[in-house]
Amino acid sequence: MKLKLLFFILLLSQSIFGQVSTNSGIFFAKEFSKDIALYKAKSFVINDVIGLSDSSIRFEIDPLAASMSGELTSLVYLCSEKNMEGLILGFYGDRWNENGVIYQSYAFRNFPKSKAIELLNKVEKLINENSDYLSQDQDNNNVYTKYEDCLFLIYKNQGDTKIRVFWNNFDSDWEYTAFKRTKKRLLKKLE
Repeated sequence: MKLKLLFFILLLSQSIFGQVSTNSGIFFAKEFSKDIALYKAKSFVINDVIGLSDSSIRFEIDPLAASMSGELTSLVYLCSEKNMEGLILGFYGDRWNENGVIYQSYAFRNFPKSKAIELLNKVEKLINENSDYLSQDQDNNNVYTKYEDCLFLIYKNQGDTKIRVFWNNFDSDWEYTAFKRTKKRLLKKLE
């Protein structure tokens, strides 16, 4: 009995005090939530989308949907003063440096309004046109498309449509429900 208790305590301490998260993503799947993406995306919009200015600039940014995996979050931005609006995809994931140390990394990809709508329509059309093919042999039948520097892989698993987005060495899951929510909310916000 003491041996079992000692073994259990050792396992528990490893998961609590380890440098790298050992959870399976079930309890902490939304570790990088919409709130964190919103916080970090604000500086991205200022520096990389709108650009720095000596005058004050007003802009809005709103998180649309976060994937259950926490790997991808969609956000919409509007800046009427600069006549700019669009979609931002926030990517999160583990990286390894040259010393083998694992760290969390994030990056944002901007799609101005016209390109965002074109991208979302292209992915949705690909899913609709290939629904029968993807259902014939789930998880084995795949279809992909490239949009600029992003690659979108679509397949079905246990009846659910899956979207994987590859960009800048990120490999992120984008659940179909989060994709649909992104499109619906983006169109509503940008009308």
